Amino acid sequence: MEVVHSRCVGMDISKKDAKVCVRIAGAGRRKTTETVTTWGSMTSQILALRDYMVDQQVTCVVMEATSDYWKPFYYLLEDAGFEVMLVNARHVKTLPGRKTDVADATWLAQLGAHGLVRGSFVPPEPIRQLRDLTRARTAITRERGRQVQRLEKLLEDAGIKLSAVASDILGVSGRAMLEALIAGDRDPAALADLARRRLRSKIPELTEALNGRFTEHHAFLARVHLDLIDRHTAAINRLTERIEVMMEPFQGFRDLICSIPGIGVLTADVIIAETGADMTRFPTAKHLASWAGTTPGNNESAGKVKSSRTRPGNPYLQGALGAAAMACSQNPRTYLGARYRRIASRRGPQKANVAIQHSMLTAIWHMGTTGAFYDDPGADYFTRLHPDRSKKRAIHQLEAMGYRVTLENAS
Repeated sequence: MEVVHSRCVGMDISKKDAKVCVRIAGAGRRKTTETVTTWGSMTSQILALRDYMVDQQVTCVVMEATSDYWKPFYYLLEDAGFEVMLVNARHVKTLPGRKTDVADATWLAQLGAHGLVRGSFVPPEPIRQLRDLTRARTAITRERGRQVQRLEKLLEDAGIKLSAVASDILGVSGRAMLEALIAGDRDPAALADLARRRLRSKIPELTEALNGRFTEHHAFLARVHLDLIDRHTAAINRLTERIEVMMEPFQGFRDLICSIPGIGVLTADVIIAETGADMTRFPTAKHLASWAGTTPGNNESAGKVKSSRTRPGNPYLQGALGAAAMACSQNPRTYLGARYRRIASRRGPQKANVAIQHSMLTAIWHMGTTGAFYDDPGADYFTRLHPDRSKKRAIHQLEAMGYRVTLENAS
């Protein structure tokens, strides 16, 4: 088998150390050598490892790691000019029964030497920083949502049914009522009178919902939950301000993808942070969709397809696109909404959601490549595409309802 890298390193990384195999291909009578050593994960030891690799004239480094333990090794080795590849552990499994860290490092060195591995997508440093910010904002937003749910459970325990009347218990009206309850006001009528704007039309329902057994115990816990929610909100606002600063070089791309129905600024921020806003890294739109985990999987044997489940993808990107796809499903005036309903009627809402994610990524790739804004084909796209089929479907539906249908040309 052809040797692509005559001096290659395979690394199996854990939290405390890394097994490093330096593979030097033989030439002529000289045999191929594989030397395995162990190096610590502290920065000083990684720098020493880097000097060792320079002395060995290494050209390629292939590493496999659990969690984020690869990052210190990858960044420091990348700075030294090595070709560093982070590989997916599922793509480089060795033979069963031979699973040790040393064997893994040796196997990675062999695969790298013959060019049999592909590196995972590791974005440049500005995108990595932006990704850290958007992921932190997503995590804190989810935690704030959990605190809101805990607050609602506390109100249910006190017999306060505010969430049954007000859609947002932390809106202007809901927050005023909660503050009054904590301050000691227990009069349902006085609490309901704190409603603002459209919620004032529901004062009778609010008066009934606010009649409970809210005690000092509930007031104490409600104060704790509200303070935590406020802290999370302040952290989210600080992260958003920082993200806006980091997003300035990508403002044009963000404006592009925000023209897609269902994608707002927050979703666009996640898409840019996770994809890198550089579509040249993906040869085609299909490569981008496959990398994101929105395409059917391949599992075929003896001519039979065993499974077509989608492969695991980026959870942050899938979460943002999934929410955007749900927003599209609620819009009856767009192409994506029409496509969602067509697929959901035949294959269910979950598959329809993934299909809309795939359509969005396809559009994003083409928009990022051409610089063109999104041009929505319209909700009647499929009707215009197959007018005869749409006509037959409408006639069939009316006949199934018991009508006799006669068509006349309107012109």
